[in-house]
Amino acid sequence: MRQSQKLEAVGQLAGGVAHDFNNLLTIINGRCQLALARMPPADPARKELEIVLQTGERAVSLTRQLLAFSRKQMLDPKVLNLNDLVQHLQQMLVRLLGEDVELRTKLAPDLWAAKVDPSQVDQIVMNLAVNARDAMPHGGGLVIETQNTVLDEAYASKHPAVKPGEYVMLSVSDTGCGMDEETKARIFEPFFTTKEMGRGTGLGLSTVYGIVKQSSGHIWVYSVPGQGTVFKIYLPRARGEKVEAESSEEARLKSVAGAETIMVVEDEDEIRELLNQVLASHGYKVLLAENGLKALDLAAAHSGEIHLLLADVVMPKLSGRELADRFMLTRPGTRLLFMSGFTDDALANRGVLGEDAAFLEKPFSIDLLALKVRQVLDAGKPDAPQEPPSSAT
Repeated sequence: MRQSQKLEAVGQLAGGVAHDFNNLLTIINGRCQLALARMPPADPARKELEIVLQTGERAVSLTRQLLAFSRKQMLDPKVLNLNDLVQHLQQMLVRLLGEDVELRTKLAPDLWAAKVDPSQVDQIVMNLAVNARDAMPHGGGLVIETQNTVLDEAYASKHPAVKPGEYVMLSVSDTGCGMDEETKARIFEPFFTTKEMGRGTGLGLSTVYGIVKQSSGHIWVYSVPGQGTVFKIYLPRARGEKVEAESSEEARLKSVAGAETIMVVEDEDEIRELLNQVLASHGYKVLLAENGLKALDLAAAHSGEIHLLLADVVMPKLSGRELADRFMLTRPGTRLLFMSGFTDDALANRGVLGEDAAFLEKPFSIDLLALKVRQVLDAGKPDAPQEPPSSAT
């Protein structure tokens, strides 16, 4: 219980730090992408900008790891068979582990479905595989196993966080150096690592922990020094829902240009102007407002149709949700797209977003912005593009 409370407190801090970076990274990366799009391939400054953008993307990855640990990232859960995800990763894992580590899989043929974010499960498997590889510097074996499991009352009584029921088990085991009890007690803490300086951030296992917990699952580790380690992850069984097929790549390549009118409401000047430039470059007519009250005044003075309201969630004077509610009283046909650097937990606590609300998490790429806008505008129309996985951000 003390360990759980400690991780919870550190997670709140990590989530707050990650949130503060999101608006900054939206501006930094977005401006780099715009500049590169306009720059000739032979421009001598192109290499420097590419390095800035690559570094910015690494910063995005770091904040997403912090959000994963704090269980406050936006998830895109789908009903899936975990065997499909493991098989999809196998070739990549073989290259990642190297020739000295033998990879084997033991996948249950009748595996139940689980409702998870596929990109996050990928991250779980990759992080655990990297951790296992580093624990076997002289080679060894790694086994990934899936299994249907029922956790009963007796098991739940010994593990207070667990609810009895049917679960899909995913385990990753290695024949590495193992861990003592002191190390095992700290492995899910962010920035804790036993590796030498420069060999890791200490966020891999804390990320796994956060993803599992946010997916309503449980994770347990078993380890013996000199013999190896087993991580077992239990994800609730998804009942009564059909396993979803992967989205078509062709749908993602459809044109994202348009001629509709979009009202952008964003209190950060630099982000508002970035949105204006990106949307205008795709052919849209853009109306700009720095807060909800000015947006309502601008809408009242605009004689034409406003097809989409793109609003930040947390703003002074009126929140994005309050603005949308008032906006829809006079323009009920307008489509809504919310954006925020805040996490989904923070938004839920404010009662801001409904379950089906279209949402764009900051920081986002300019390509994802254009794609998401087009999707929301096309929602309900024939041949509308499908929703991309959240890992595109």
